[in-house]
Amino acid sequence: MSILSLFVVIPALMLLGLWLARNLNQVRGVMVIGASCLLALSIWLTIYFIQQRAAGNQDAMLLTYAVDWFKPLNIKYSVGVDGISVVMLLLSSIIVFTGTFASWQLKPLTKEYFLWFTLLSSGVYGFFISVDMFTMFMFYEVALIPMYLLIGVWGSGHKEYSAMKLTLMLMGGSALLIIGILGIYYFSGATTMNVNEIAALHNIPVDIQKVFFPFIFIGFGVLGALFPFHTWSPDGHASAPTAVSMLHAGVLMKLGGYGCFRVAMFLLPEAAQELAWFFLILTTISVVYGALSACVQTDLKYINAYSSVSHCGLVLFALLMMTKTSCTGAVLQMLSHGLMTALFFALIGMIYGRAHTRDIRYLGGLMKIMPFLAVGYVIAGLANLGLPGFSGFIAEMTIFVGSFANADTFHRACTIIACCSIVVTAVYILRTVGFILFGDVKYPHCDTVKLTDATWDERVAVICLIACVAGLGCFPLWASHVIDNGVAPILDNILNISLIAGV
Repeated sequence: MSILSLFVVIPALMLLGLWLARNLNQVRGVMVIGASCLLALSIWLTIYFIQQRAAGNQDAMLLTYAVDWFKPLNIKYSVGVDGISVVMLLLSSIIVFTGTFASWQLKPLTKEYFLWFTLLSSGVYGFFISVDMFTMFMFYEVALIPMYLLIGVWGSGHKEYSAMKLTLMLMGGSALLIIGILGIYYFSGATTMNVNEIAALHNIPVDIQKVFFPFIFIGFGVLGALFPFHTWSPDGHASAPTAVSMLHAGVLMKLGGYGCFRVAMFLLPEAAQELAWFFLILTTISVVYGALSACVQTDLKYINAYSSVSHCGLVLFALLMMTKTSCTGAVLQMLSHGLMTALFFALIGMIYGRAHTRDIRYLGGLMKIMPFLAVGYVIAGLANLGLPGFSGFIAEMTIFVGSFANADTFHRACTIIACCSIVVTAVYILRTVGFILFGDVKYPHCDTVKLTDATWDERVAVICLIACVAGLGCFPLWASHVIDNGVAPILDNILNISLIAGV
């Protein structure tokens, strides 16, 4: 058995431990031990991957393992990692670890909450290690289903409506995905669902690719907040409990961009080349629309939710530009945005738990009474608007430089339009910081005497995330080199097919 299977086994053991736990301390103990093991495993995996590449091991996938699961369709439990998978596993482990501490005081039904939270995280881990389309789709569904209960039971506001809307729209995307996956399997002539083996065959006719590419890209794009299928995202984020918002925006939405690149563009390269212009228009709209929508919101969670639509739109935007630099920037953006938005949602949840409101019109003077949380919010805001020294700057600059490398007018025009989102981002970030941190203290929904700063468990989550955002911003080369190793084979397959077709 591959060591990668531990990313599925450890959450399974955590579920067993949570089921057997008899009090709150035991529940917390199981979560901390399990999350710490997953974080340590992902750090070891990252170091191992870097060492293997430095030693000259250039295999497309490392730590591969396959075993028959359903022989009539030749479905296998196939796992393996490349550079993209490695950084996504690291991101997932960081968010699960910090989300555990962000949920330390959650009540009621703490045990049941962590059971569903762990099941959700197990689906995410399984998705990122899978190289078989069926296995990938199965874990994709495992990651989506718990969201309904996590929002519907432990959420706030219009939680039932938000949970239902999110579930129905994502299930609609899943229906498109299964059609696309079956189409690829049938028309590729392959006797396997392994994405690397199907890509190596190059057997799918171009006309067939054009039919099924929209199914796969839109199916994954729904989760990546692709316009106009993004409407579930703001409502879902606004109603979800803190750690679920962290995991949802920080990791779950990245399944969309990862799937579009790994499955849609990798397996259907000629269709990706010919249809990219249409989806590039949609992603450009996502980038600008999300930023403009964030400007007119007054709820802190809605501001960050629409910001996530804009930043996740940048991921798909960069992938469709199909240059090595832009695709590397897309994965860096997935990593960076995952950390930044998790930090934002953690801080917003902590503020809401004390002030009992997220409306910026009724917040003010936070710096005077909650200095730790206020400083954390300022750092998150500066990272989000792309201040040098933080991860957002590195990711966005890589995307825009790589995108502008396309010489034609259409691609450069889209790049210039997307760049305008940087200015709009600065507007809503600075506006929000000015409203809630400075000025007079005004908290009509609670007694200001009882307002306190962050507790020790909240400080652990915030400090860890700030350290990661600053660390990636100051030392980005290691991540860039790891990601390059995953991007290059996929992009080469797309561009080489294009060249062969041109000949």
